[in-house]
Amino acid sequence: MASLYTHSDSNKRKTWFLMTFFFVLVILVGYVFSQALESSIILYIAVAISIISGFVSYWWSDKIVLSMSNAKELKFEDNKELYRIVENLCIAGGLKMPKIYIINDSSPNAFATGRDEEHAVVAVTTGLLAKLERSELEGVIAHELSHIGNRDILLATIVTVLVGTIVLLADWFARWQFFGRSGRSGDGNNRSQGIIMIVAIVLAILAPIFAYLMQFAISRKREFLADAEGALLTRYPEGLAKALEKISSNQKPLEAANRATAHLYISSPFKTDTSGGDQKVGFFKKAFMTHPPIAERVKALRGMRVN
Repeated sequence: MASLYTHSDSNKRKTWFLMTFFFVLVILVGYVFSQALESSIILYIAVAISIISGFVSYWWSDKIVLSMSNAKELKFEDNKELYRIVENLCIAGGLKMPKIYIINDSSPNAFATGRDEEHAVVAVTTGLLAKLERSELEGVIAHELSHIGNRDILLATIVTVLVGTIVLLADWFARWQFFGRSGRSGDGNNRSQGIIMIVAIVLAILAPIFAYLMQFAISRKREFLADAEGALLTRYPEGLAKALEKISSNQKPLEAANRATAHLYISSPFKTDTSGGDQKVGFFKKAFMTHPPIAERVKALRGMRVN
């Protein structure tokens, strides 16, 4: 029987697989760049950054994201109705009560963060509380709780940090290539060095794109899963479907959002997933979206049967 934990074990395995894959990719990129620039320090920097950033993201990702989003903790006395909605859904889903945070922004949106169930956080905007009815708000909260139950929040954070490391290395290579080439020997192994340089340039262009595409694909898939499992939790898919429609109808971008945290929200804070309507979104455009098109998510929810 499907539950909030249906994909938890799978996501744990994916987390370790992706961490290993990206770590190897970071080392490979660092090695090729170090060979191309004839400087082993690039490789050492790549390894150090991937280890340190992975450690930091695991232990302090929630605090970093909340700080970047200007979120403030909400107590029971501040909004008893919201607190009870979260509490009731946690009881129904067998989850521990997460901390609740509020973002003072009129654009309706929400996200979950934290390394595990014991350190989880659900954050909502003031706009979300103002615009949604209770059943719609329950759908959004259930969606976010499903991310917590499935360990999506850790998976998304780790992938984001490692993608950022690859992009940073590619940027460093480009700068070093143009500004740090003096004093390099030119004879002897020019041909092999030229081949390595070509490979490094191609890798500098393609590695960040490939990393981003993987991150976006993972993000889109987990949103569909969270929609489905959130609907299972509330037993009312229409609530979340209506909430997504209301969120998408508000075209004001979220002021507190940035590119690093955009994929965490239930809907793109930059409103890049609200276009299309009944028209099918092209493959190329969808590949670079952090969220599935709202129209597709609503259609999937309204096609669900919850017994």
